[in-house]
Amino acid sequence: MKKVFLLPVVATLVLSCHKIQMASVSSGSVAPDFSLIDTKGDERSLSDFKGQYVILEWTNHQCPFVQKHYGSGNMQNLQKFSLLNGAAWLTILSSAPGLQGHVSSEKAEALMKESGSKVTAYLFDTDGRVGKLYGARATPHMFVIDPAGKVLYQGAIDSIRSADPDDIPSAQNYVRVALADALAGKPIEETDTQAYGCSIKYAE
Repeated sequence: MKKVFLLPVVATLVLSCHKIQMASVSSGSVAPDFSLIDTKGDERSLSDFKGQYVILEWTNHQCPFVQKHYGSGNMQNLQKFSLLNGAAWLTILSSAPGLQGHVSSEKAEALMKESGSKVTAYLFDTDGRVGKLYGARATPHMFVIDPAGKVLYQGAIDSIRSADPDDIPSAQNYVRVALADALAGKPIEETDTQAYGCSIKYAE
């Protein structure tokens, strides 16, 4: 009963942001470069990490789907796996000021400390420019970019579209599999999936 109830909720949450003018990127194409300010006030660009794998994670700490992966430690474990394998992890907040999930730099730092999150940078996309450029629609929405700057994977973090942490052990973690296969020189079988979660709270 629980999972049957969640699916239409997910669809409503994600589809609600389709009204906003969105671009998109194609898997296999070069990821658009961008520059955003991090929690320290420094400008960070995607091109700074050329030569590394890069994971992009769209977040909103008030979203139950994000809470599922952070409360269980699943996201932190994926971050650790990625960083240990030489990848950079960029967490992006596209919630507009005054809307759900928007936080100050100080709050973002506190949230990372509280959750044990380990990322390369936490970036503020206040006007939603980067999220819309990438077609990011949900939190979490994930991208894996290879050292040449091409998008290897985009979409959901895993294969079970629910907010229940009990589902995590049974799910296929698409991000982990894509990165592991790429590191092993294997082709990426799943390059595109539909992200699930809360709609990103872009400014209208």
